Amino acid sequence: MAGAGVKPGFSFGATDEYGLAAVDGRMHTMDLHATLLALMGLDYEKLTYRYAGRNFRLTDVAGQVATEIFA
Repeated sequence: MAGAGVKPGFSFGATDEYGLAAVDGRMHTMDLHATLLALMGLDYEKLTYRYAGRNFRLTDVAGQVATEIFA
């Protein structure tokens, strides 16, 4: 994500002492998608596609942009 508007040398979150489970700064896949779309300058809530007669979003009804990683 270098050069995409993310703080350089920044680490987000933390794991337990064995590195097996996230304990701080957990991010769901939908949050990651929303953050990446925001970094690309796209509004993740308006980016929809039509399938089977219903509008779908990449982040479905969830997803929050993690603005604390932005430069």
